[in-house]
Parts: sequence; structure tokens; C-alpha cells
Amino acid sequence: MLTLYGQYMSRAQRCLWTLEELGVPYQHVKTNQTLGESRTPEFLKINPNGHVPALKDGDFILWESMAIAMYVAKKYGQGSLWPASVEDEGHVMQWALWASLEVETFVVNFLRHAMLYPPEKRRPELAEEALRVLPAPLKVLDDALAGREYLVGNRFSVADINVSTVLLLADVHKHLGVDTFGNVTGWLQRVADRPAWQKLPSLK
Repeated sequence: MLTLYGQYMSRAQRCLWTLEELGVPYQHVKTNQTLGESRTPEFLKINPNGHVPALKDGDFILWESMAIAMYVAKKYGQGSLWPASVEDEGHVMQWALWASLEVETFVVNFLRHAMLYPPEKRRPELAEEALRVLPAPLKVLDDALAGREYLVGNRFSVADINVSTVLLLADVHKHLGVDTFGNVTGWLQRVADRPAWQKLPSLK
């Protein structure tokens, strides 16, 4: 039995989505990082970084949400969420790193400093930086999706999960001008229509 630690409104979202897509039996231990539940001595034995999500598969422990999603997809989703060719595997990893390095930091900064944090904690310059920086990588994503429904092999895969959850978290994409990128907008709608994504709010 797999055990996933983390809450729905966190980076654990992409791991939950991957598990639900594949129908893999798992236990969901709701661990709220904001409330300090990831800083207990018990949890720090699982992830010494004190962050969610974390995954236990028997004696095997893994942290980092994109790594977890790819691990689950490769172990349980060969031929569906995980691609068959080495070249497509490379593209799955490429898009995970791209999302993490080019997009996610700026999206999270905007989410925190324009929407979530109380006014006294906000740093408006970080939200403004996100709005200034993000159009360039969004153009890269839009161009990559031209004439395609999905990112890798033109079929839905863990690459789509890892990248789209960056923009779908708390519907932040609605505030970032994503609607000016037609290919990205259509792709987000396609992935968000999937039953496994629609089920996630019930896992809160």
C-alpha cells in the first residue's frame, strides 16, 4: 500500500492526481504544512526537509512532488501516464524541470503575495515580477502545444500533470494573463476536464 502525505491545496495535488488517474490503491495522510504538521519529529523522519508531499512505498521513501508523480507513473502507468520510448521519457523529465525552474517559483510568488498572504506579509514587488517574467515561458509552452493536444507523444501523460498543476493550483492562471495564450488555455481546459482532476476537491 502506498502512503501519500500532504494536503490537497499544496504541491501534493499533482501526486494525488497521478494516483487517481491510475487507480492505484493508496492511503492519504492529510498533512497540513501551514499548521506545522510537517515539522513534527515523526514527519521529519519521513522528510527531513519538513515539506509535503512525501511518499512511502513499503520501505521506500521519496519526496519532491514531481519526482513522486513520475515515480508512480513509471511504476504503475507504463504505456499510459508513462511513455514507452526513452526519447519521450526525456521529454517528461524536461517538462518537469522546465516547470519547476521557469514557471513555478513565479506562480507561487504571485499566489502568495497577490492572493493568499495577509496584506502585512505581502511583497508586491514579487507579484509584479511574476507578471513581468511569466509571459516568456508561457509563450514557450504555447508554442510547444501548437497543433498538439498534450505535451509528450500527443497523449495525456504525467508531463501534463506536472506542468498543468503549476497553473491550475488555486486557479491562479486566471490572474496571470494565461487566457492570451490560446493553446495553453485549450490544453488547461482539456486536462481539467479529466474525471481524476475533478475528483481531487473531494480529497480535502
